[in-house]
Amino acid sequence: MRSVMVTGSSGLIGSEVVAFFHNLGFTVYGIDCNQRAHFFGPQGDTRWSQRRLVNLFPNFRHCELDIRDRQGVLALVKELTPSGIIHTAAQPSHDLAAAIPFDDFDTNAVGTLNLLESARQFCPEAPFIHMSTNKVYGDLPNRIPLVELQSRWDYADSVYNNGIAESFSIDQSQHSLFGASKVAADVMVQEYGRYFNMPTCCLRGGCLTGPNHSGVELHGFLSYLVMCNLEGREYRVFGYKGKQVRDNIHSEDVARFIHAFFANPRCGEVYNLGGGKENSCSVLEAFSLVEEFSGKKQLYTYVEQNRIGDHLCYYSDLTKMRAHYPTWGVTKSLAQTVKEIVHSWQQRLK
Repeated sequence: MRSVMVTGSSGLIGSEVVAFFHNLGFTVYGIDCNQRAHFFGPQGDTRWSQRRLVNLFPNFRHCELDIRDRQGVLALVKELTPSGIIHTAAQPSHDLAAAIPFDDFDTNAVGTLNLLESARQFCPEAPFIHMSTNKVYGDLPNRIPLVELQSRWDYADSVYNNGIAESFSIDQSQHSLFGASKVAADVMVQEYGRYFNMPTCCLRGGCLTGPNHSGVELHGFLSYLVMCNLEGREYRVFGYKGKQVRDNIHSEDVARFIHAFFANPRCGEVYNLGGGKENSCSVLEAFSLVEEFSGKKQLYTYVEQNRIGDHLCYYSDLTKMRAHYPTWGVTKSLAQTVKEIVHSWQQRLK
C-alpha cells in the first residue's frame, strides 16, 4: 500500500489532506506536535483534530515529531520512505513572528530544509508539496493602482483583472519576518526541484479555510470571524477601512489540487493557490455573509493601524494552475464555505 507523510497533520490543510489521501487508499503518516497551541495558546490547540483523525481513519498513524528535530526527521523519512511528502506545518502568523523570530525561522525555513534533505536522501522521486503563502510577495501588491469601491478595494489596472500571477516579484518589498521565513522555505523548495531534479512545488496560499479550522485572531481570518460572531465577541479590524480583500479557498479544494500535483508532478513549480476573484471578499463583505448564515449581528471595533506587510487587495490568478491541471477547479463557493464554517463552530460551541 502506498503511503504519504503529512506534516502539520492536525491543522486545517493537513487534516483535510489526511482524509483525502486516506479515502483514496493510502496509508497516511501524520507529523504534528501541537505547536499551534504553543504559538497561540489554548485556542490554537489542535489535539481535538488529532483525536478525530485517529478515530476516523484506521490507516492513519500519528507521529509526535517537531520538524525542527533534524535527526528525528531524517530517521523517520528513512524508516517510512513515503510515496509523497505534503508539508503543511508552519508558524503561520506574520504578527507573531516578530515576537518569536528564532521559533518562526527555525520552524518555517529550517524545518522545511530538514524535510527536503531527508526526501533527497531517502525518497528523491516522491513528490514534495510545500504549503507556501502569498506573503512571499510582501507588500508589493499594495503598489498596484487600486480603486476604492463601496465595500472593498479592487485593482484599477486591467492587467490584474484575474488577480496576482506567479510571475509577480517577491523582491524589494516588506514581508514581515513571517513572510521572510516563508520566502526562504519557498526558494529552497524550488531549488531542490531545479538543482536536484526533484518533483517539488510551492503552493502560495491566500486565505485557506474550512470547517475544521482552529481560527485565532492572528491566523484564520474567516474561522475566527465566525467564532466572534457566534460568541458575540468584538472582532478587531486592522486598518484599510475594513475594505481589504482576500480570496478564500476551501481546504477540500486545496487537498484536491495537492493530489492532482502528486499524481502528475513537475520539478520546482510555483502556484498561486486561492479561490480567485469569484471567492474574494473584504472584511466588511465577510461580516454580511456570516450574518446571513448565523442570524447574528457582527460586533467589531476598528483599529487605525494595518498589520505590517498586509495586503490592501489580493486575489489569486488561477490561470497557470488550470492550464497545468485542467481537471482541477474551485468547487466550493465562498457562500458554501462560510455556511460550513458557521455550522462547524455552532457544533463546537454547544
